[in-house]
Amino acid sequence: MKSSVAVLPPFLVLDQLLQGWLLEDIGRGDRTTQSLLSENPTDKEAKWIGKAPGIIAGLPVAARVFQLLNHQVNFVNITAEGAKCEPGQVIAEIDGPLDALLMGERVALNLTMRLSGIASLTNVYVEKIADLPAQLVDTRKTTPGLRILEKYATALGGAINHRMGLDDAVMIKDNHIVASGGIGKAITRVRSHIPYPLTIEVETETLEQVQEALEYKADIIMLDNMPLKIMSQAVSLIRQEDSRVKVEASGNVTLETIRAVAETGVDYISTSAPITQSRWLDLSMRMV
Repeated sequence: MKSSVAVLPPFLVLDQLLQGWLLEDIGRGDRTTQSLLSENPTDKEAKWIGKAPGIIAGLPVAARVFQLLNHQVNFVNITAEGAKCEPGQVIAEIDGPLDALLMGERVALNLTMRLSGIASLTNVYVEKIADLPAQLVDTRKTTPGLRILEKYATALGGAINHRMGLDDAVMIKDNHIVASGGIGKAITRVRSHIPYPLTIEVETETLEQVQEALEYKADIIMLDNMPLKIMSQAVSLIRQEDSRVKVEASGNVTLETIRAVAETGVDYISTSAPITQSRWLDLSMRMV
């Protein structure tokens, strides 16, 4: 697998999200747990068990969920973050106040199952092109409120993060081109407004658009929904005219097509599939 770095943001960033999701679930109080345990507070142990094969993602987030409810909860990874698991495998062991374990269970499991499903499918895509130079890249097609974690999961699965938001980099898409009156005009105007470090990427659909993007010195050229033959020609054109320009392929990328796309010589292949088409990895919590 090509190298990829998955970095969680600090909890200063995540805690507000986690607290909001806990409040959504707990509301004005866990009627069941608080009624049963009000007269008999106790500590308990639990295990997380894998119920399907895949890659585990989100354990540090799950641990934080429980600790926000009670700092005495101890969450120990038995399966490492980013490692593969099999059905029946123990993923984590947890001990602490029982009410915190029960109130945090659903939010913690939901997040881990969602992120693990993304990491697992991402890794399947990555393995399809593991012996080729092209690298898999995610997109901004993410669940509102979960982007920062879903992109963490794709990186854990072996992909590279594309821009996190509209402020990370410039991407001039088809509607921008139409609104501006052409690629050249769009690049010229954007370049006069953006801060120095930002890169400019342009979405192209034809060889003529590729040529115009090259003429106006785009940093990255996206080949969007191009037939493989035209894509190969576009890559050759870009390599001949400006070797510094990075080439990205996008549009209708599937497990069946990704290898052929990589073989055209592009640097990056972007797809939303690992996020939009992944299934949750089934996990369960069992009291000891």
